[in-house]
Amino acid sequence: MSAQSFAGLGLVATSLVNKGVRMKRLRNVIGSLLLSSAVIAPVGVLAQDKVLRVVPHTNLTVLDPFQGTIYISTYHAYMVFDTLFAMDAEGKIQPQMVESHDVSPDRKVWTFVLRSGLRFSDGAPVTGEDVVASLTRWGKKDLMGRTLFKYVSKLEAVNAMTVRMTLSEPFGLVLDALAKPLPMVPFIVPKRLADAPLDRAMPEIIGSGPFTFKADEYKPGERVVYLKNPNYVPRKEPASGLAGGKVVKVDRVEWVILKDPQTQLNALLTGAVDMIESPASEQLSVLRSNPNIELSDPLGGAMYTVRFNHLTPPFNNLKVRQAAMLALGQEPILRTQVVDRDSGKTCLSIYPCGTTYSSTKTGGWVSEKPQTDKAKLALESSGYDGQTIAVLQPTDIATLNKAPLVVAQLLRQAGFKVQLQSMDWASMASRRRNREPADKGGWNVFVTSHNSGALLDPVSHPILASGDKGYYGWAKDERVDTLRTEFEFAATEAERKSIAEEIQLRGLEQGILFPTGMRNIPIASRKEAVQGIVPSQAPVYWGITKR
Repeated sequence: MSAQSFAGLGLVATSLVNKGVRMKRLRNVIGSLLLSSAVIAPVGVLAQDKVLRVVPHTNLTVLDPFQGTIYISTYHAYMVFDTLFAMDAEGKIQPQMVESHDVSPDRKVWTFVLRSGLRFSDGAPVTGEDVVASLTRWGKKDLMGRTLFKYVSKLEAVNAMTVRMTLSEPFGLVLDALAKPLPMVPFIVPKRLADAPLDRAMPEIIGSGPFTFKADEYKPGERVVYLKNPNYVPRKEPASGLAGGKVVKVDRVEWVILKDPQTQLNALLTGAVDMIESPASEQLSVLRSNPNIELSDPLGGAMYTVRFNHLTPPFNNLKVRQAAMLALGQEPILRTQVVDRDSGKTCLSIYPCGTTYSSTKTGGWVSEKPQTDKAKLALESSGYDGQTIAVLQPTDIATLNKAPLVVAQLLRQAGFKVQLQSMDWASMASRRRNREPADKGGWNVFVTSHNSGALLDPVSHPILASGDKGYYGWAKDERVDTLRTEFEFAATEAERKSIAEEIQLRGLEQGILFPTGMRNIPIASRKEAVQGIVPSQAPVYWGITKR
């Protein structure tokens, strides 16, 4: 169903509520309207109890999980594909597609044996050659993958069920890399798809995961449909985080694309949808007070980050970046974006607070309150010539659309000339790839959000990636690169913590990123309809029973 159609239903719902119509009758009215609509799905599908309708946090436009770090694409990939290893709810690495594995005494040779019965959704068996091709493609695209493959001298399929990885020297993060939860994950795909040119998307979406992608019903901006994969054989262990048995208990999952938060809320309250992946923060108090709604916290939450473009003026100038760092403050950005105080907290670290490598040491570059006077002095002596700063704002993501407004205002208060440029998320995701100056279609500043599971250490942290192959903004600092390599080979946890903290201090001093705090926006679902949500590092839809 189109967003406009849902918006119309939302207006009907609001009008009926205002007239005192009881919720049960309201649901009946909305249900009748949905059933009379020919654009959402056939009546036969609507009549099924095992159809789960979910509002994702944004529109899905990139289907290939190796084509970028967009989270909605990764969430889509978890529906369709599977991984060799996965992280459970306790943050421990567990085998997923792998039945067993071992490592040689010198820790240079790793052998992985696949589970029996693994098949892709087209019926073809999963083989060692598929694994080799998939990991090779991922290893050329992802930060953690490139790090691992620096030490891979040979990756081969010993036979149909066995893969051997030989390293040039011991690397202590092999399993961490293969179990990376977000955002560009080492999913296993058919070899014929993995062998596609790196600069092109895979021509089909065929995986061995718990769901299949219904390509003929995919309508960008409106609906994405997944069906239960009849060829999938789940593990026998209980589901835990992204690991364990991915037992699918519904026949069909529909992602209904609704951009307006009020329309999302109306759809949930009237039963037109069953879940909202990421409701707007200002709606949480209403949802908490509703006895028919269940709020389920994801694991770890997410962190906000301000990113500068290091390639083009004025932020190719370190002193200008440092002035901008001083101009920003976590508290006003976070409290404007995350209105519900129970769902957000300041966090001075570039790693998630409460995790192994988090640190409060910032060198004075990050604080809860803006350091406006210091920023003005720093800007005056920086050489900034009054150039207009383009700040990008994605208007259609409720959990990200307000922070850029505050960032723009804080920069103005420090003396920057700022232009806020508003667009939908898909346009911003495309725009931030542009390396030209802002007046030629590029950009200067954007605010992003990463699930905490992607930021746990300096090696996997995407924003610390360096240079042309690094994260949008293309920061490059040789000292950070050297320290990240030292982290890879640190012998003790104490050494790793010390190095991680030094990376944080150096990264903040160089204006690589400005962390703006943490959020933990819960999933909202209808109690009477949805049971069995699996808390995980990404929204997943196995284990859910629809009533």
